[in-house]
Amino acid sequence: MRRREFVTLIGGAAAAWPLAAFGKTHRLAIVVMSVPVTLMTETADDPLFPALLKELRRLGYVEGQNLLIERYSGEGRASQYPVLARDVVSRNPDVIISITNNLTLDFKAATTAIPIVGVIGVPVEEGIVASLARPGGNITGVSVDVGREQWGKRFQLLQQIVPQAVRFGVLESRPVRERQWGASQRELERMGITRVGPTFDHPVDEDGYRRVFATLTRERAEAVLVNDEEENIANLKLIIDLAEKTGLPAIYPYKMFVQAGGLMSYGIIIPDLGRRLANLVDQVLKGEKPGDIPIFQPTKFELMINLKTARSLGLTVPATLLVAADEVIE
Repeated sequence: MRRREFVTLIGGAAAAWPLAAFGKTHRLAIVVMSVPVTLMTETADDPLFPALLKELRRLGYVEGQNLLIERYSGEGRASQYPVLARDVVSRNPDVIISITNNLTLDFKAATTAIPIVGVIGVPVEEGIVASLARPGGNITGVSVDVGREQWGKRFQLLQQIVPQAVRFGVLESRPVRERQWGASQRELERMGITRVGPTFDHPVDEDGYRRVFATLTRERAEAVLVNDEEENIANLKLIIDLAEKTGLPAIYPYKMFVQAGGLMSYGIIIPDLGRRLANLVDQVLKGEKPGDIPIFQPTKFELMINLKTARSLGLTVPATLLVAADEVIE
C-alpha cells in the first residue's frame, strides 16, 4: 500500500538546493483516510486542499521554501489507520493535520506530544477533546458537525421538495447512529418523520452500499439523507448513482455531491474550512498550545440544488427554495 507521497517543489520544478537555504523549515504532515495524495495539492480539483495550501502560502509558509509537506492516505483501509498514525508520528513532524474523527482518535492514541489539528465531527462526544472552548492536550481543530440543528435543517429542506415523504433513510455507519440516535431521533419525531433502513459497517464497499439501498427500497423509504462520513465522500459517485436508480430524493452534506449529479446539499463551506485549518496551523507553529485553542465551529452554510436531477426524479422544486439556494444547477 502506498501511503505517502513526498513533494518538494519550487516554482513548479524540483528543488535543486536544500530547503535549509531558506532558513527554518516547518514540517507538516497531512493525513486522510482515503483521498488520493494526488488531490492534496494547491491546484487539485478539490474544495479543501487548494484553500488550505493557498492560505498557508498567504500566511508565509511556502512549500519548497520554508514548508515541508508529507502527504499520507490510508486508501480507505480502515484496519491500517492505526498503523498509518504510528508511522506518521515516528517521523516527528511539527504539526499533523488529520482529516476525520477516526484518524484523529488514532493520532491521539499514538502521540501526546506532536500538535494535532483535526477535521472532526463531534469532538467532545467522540472523546477527542475535553471541551470545545478548551480542548486540552495536544489537539485542536475544526468541527464539521454543528449538531441537531444542522440535521434538522437538512430534513426540513428535503421535505420541501418531497412534502408527502414521512419515511426517511439515513446513510450512516452504525457507530454514528448509536452516538447520535437520541438527539436525531427526537428531531425526527418532532418533524413527524420515521427513520427506516440499516446502517453500514466500517469499512464499507460497493456491495455494502448496494445492500443498504436495496433495504431502503424494501422498507419503502421515500427519501434519504446522506451523512458526511469519509466513506460516503469517497463513494459519492456510487451513492448518487444508487439514489438515481432507486428513485430516492437525497440531500447531501457538501456541494461536491450536487456538482457530481446529486439532488441537493446543505452544509459547511469547505474552502472556508481549509482556510481556518491553515490559520490554526499558523497559531501552533507560532507557539500556541493546541489544547488552549478553541475548536472552530462553522456558522456559514450553503444550499445547492440540481434542477436537472430534480426533473429526472419527477420533482418540482418550490420557487421559495430556489430563491433561498446559494447555487442552482440548471
